[in-house]
Amino acid sequence: MSPTEKDRINRSLTGKQIPSETFQGAFARALHREYGGTRAALKTVITLTQANPRAVKNWFNASNAPNAKFLIALCRHSDEVLETFLLLAGRNDPVNARKVIDLKHKVREMLELIDALE
Repeated sequence: MSPTEKDRINRSLTGKQIPSETFQGAFARALHREYGGTRAALKTVITLTQANPRAVKNWFNASNAPNAKFLIALCRHSDEVLETFLLLAGRNDPVNARKVIDLKHKVREMLELIDALE
């Protein structure tokens, strides 16, 4: 079966094709980390994005990646997807800053627990 004209082709700015496993697989792994791999996870993402159920299933299976509209909706609701997007874009600084902030909150919580025990 030959590809149709409507098939999605992921290309970089230089014209070289982006390996689809890297792009689609990265978002699939992010969705699994954030929501799990159950039917409930699929329904949650369908509700959040208003996407076609078959499309969402393809995202989870790494058959396709979300288009821009749905990627923005996913980033709005999922820290894992946002982090994956930033890392693929080469923007590590915001990801590292968020990790530092999260660690500071955890240290504060632990110090509060220690103070409560004293």
